[in-house]
Amino acid sequence: MNTANIVGNDRIPAIEGRELQVLDPATDELVATVPDSGPEETRRAIDAAASAFEQWRLVPPSERAEVLLTFADALKTDRERLASILTREQGKPLAESRAEIDYAASFLPVAAEAGVEILEERVDIPGKDVRVLQRPVGVTAAITPWNFPIAMLAKKTAPAMAAGCVQVIKPAEQTPLSGIAFVELGLEAGIPPGVLNVVTGTPGPIGDALLADSRVRKISFTGSTEVGRHLMRGGAENLLRLSLELGGHAPMIVFEDADLDRAIEVAMKAKFRNAGQTCISPNRFLVHHRLHDAFVERLADAASNLVSGRGDRDGVDLGPLIDDVAVAKVFDHIDDALARGAEIASGGGRRNPPGLTDRFPEPTVLLNTGPGMRCWHEETFGPVCPVRSFTDDEEAIELANRSDHGLAGYAVTDDPVRIERIARDLQAGIIGVNDGAPAVASVPFGGIRHSGFGREGGRWGVLEHLETITVSRIP
Repeated sequence: MNTANIVGNDRIPAIEGRELQVLDPATDELVATVPDSGPEETRRAIDAAASAFEQWRLVPPSERAEVLLTFADALKTDRERLASILTREQGKPLAESRAEIDYAASFLPVAAEAGVEILEERVDIPGKDVRVLQRPVGVTAAITPWNFPIAMLAKKTAPAMAAGCVQVIKPAEQTPLSGIAFVELGLEAGIPPGVLNVVTGTPGPIGDALLADSRVRKISFTGSTEVGRHLMRGGAENLLRLSLELGGHAPMIVFEDADLDRAIEVAMKAKFRNAGQTCISPNRFLVHHRLHDAFVERLADAASNLVSGRGDRDGVDLGPLIDDVAVAKVFDHIDDALARGAEIASGGGRRNPPGLTDRFPEPTVLLNTGPGMRCWHEETFGPVCPVRSFTDDEEAIELANRSDHGLAGYAVTDDPVRIERIARDLQAGIIGVNDGAPAVASVPFGGIRHSGFGREGGRWGVLEHLETITVSRIP
């Protein structure tokens, strides 16, 4: 696999020859090396994007849509190869990697349709001919995370291209190969050179170069709230448009009327995907006191039966955590909770699959947890389920909202009054009611409060990449 940067028609190494190693988190085996690029390589990518924009913005939306549909077909055709790359550098089970490719491909036809449907509007003003137009913002950038490296890239590139924008992509340093393979395939599918460009390397120098260049008019970022704040500060000079999908820390409320089978199904699906390394994963479980003991028993049993191992092996449910820092955070949260009065219902230790790294914490269910513990204030990003009981709906919603974040939230109930209250009062941009997978390509995805702003998905994602222009003419 050619791992050089993709800049217009060219494949370029880091100018000073620096490289980053890409390691398999399950084994620490070297998978590949990629350029450790800096400001100069980033500027060259912006040059290529700016040049390509002059032509791409003039391509009719229907023709851009055809390119996106061809790209979607290519992703489906090349699903196994892409899934293998993803699993090798990220660690998740192959079944999840395949599902991620399918999810990524689903964004392309949705964006294609939305791009075609964004039409000129006319406003009825006496004595005037007034038109409202939508123009692409221009050169954009995508800074993508390591946990869903292909899906998050598709969520950003598809609406940008559908709107007529071009993009410089900075993939996460842990998972750059997925981003390179994704863009390579797009170019083979007919995306003109320069419309998508990839620059790999450590985040700081590349990010600062993107912020400093006035030709970059928008950045879409998925990652931590701290980096989101840095981008806001850095983008102020150029009044940069931002879409920020930041930290999660989602609550899950199991109400008194909940069906226990469904509650366990939702919890398992939402929590343990990608070993808990998911921004919309529930991080706090609030369970009505009448269901609490049965819920904990069944959740602990189901979690204990999950199989850990290399993602490319049959029957594996949980791959490794991405690195040692992620593992340390999981055990710091467990230790802190235990020191403050929590108890372990299941897990709490490490699994040691033969011949693999020690990045496989046991799926863990904690009892008697609460707001004084780190796991209730910080996103764990691992397979840990802190559980707390509640007595009434008011208490549950108050506890659920006791966070600065607001990306996702979950509820299990069939009571229409409760559902409406959750929709009205739960502080989250994405709410799953009896649904452990509420994120689909055709609906808006994004958070509120410290979880960011801006939306990806459906027509909302395309609108984020457009400028609204009024043209008023007196006949």
